[in-house]
Amino acid sequence: MTRLIIVRHGRTDWNEGEGERLRGRADLDLDEAGLRQAAATATRLTRWGATAIYSSPLKRAMRTAEILAKPRGLPVQPLDGLVDIDYGRWQGLSLREAEADDPELYRLWLASPHTVTFPGGEGLEQVKDRVTAAVEAVLSNHPEQTVVLVSHKVVCKVLLCDLLGLDNSHFWQIHQGLCAINVVEMEKGSPLIVALNDTCHLKESGEGR
Repeated sequence: MTRLIIVRHGRTDWNEGEGERLRGRADLDLDEAGLRQAAATATRLTRWGATAIYSSPLKRAMRTAEILAKPRGLPVQPLDGLVDIDYGRWQGLSLREAEADDPELYRLWLASPHTVTFPGGEGLEQVKDRVTAAVEAVLSNHPEQTVVLVSHKVVCKVLLCDLLGLDNSHFWQIHQGLCAINVVEMEKGSPLIVALNDTCHLKESGEGR
């Protein structure tokens, strides 16, 4: 049995409250709360005995992965397929600014996310193609091992939809909190979802809501 542990990165300055913005490929680092969230997640992950850790190459994911890897002395391997969605022209905009830029596209994003390609950027199908290809390679390289994948909200949601046998029209039905843990066990190529959007470790450490 091969186990995948899919983790969303910790908090950045663009993740919270009035400062929330569409992050995409912006190379943001964790803020102080994000560092504490990652440390709490690292403590939780020790129970699974990971043998490899892969991460999106963006700073917020890599920093999270480095904190997760430290207790086991593992190297973090950057994996381009785990990089965040490309929001194109919308990168860096607040949700209100994105809606003002193109109200119809914003409405479609909320109602039919699988139909949207961001101006100058990607759509969810492109994200799905690259993340599933990356995960297939990881599974091939790590049979019967436990592997941690650190990525971003959109990428985690798309990957989990695929593992659940859902298309991207179900994108908004999957929630992924900051530093959420998802555990998937692969038996003969079939995924079993053992944990989904688990953030209990943050609540226990005082870093959750």
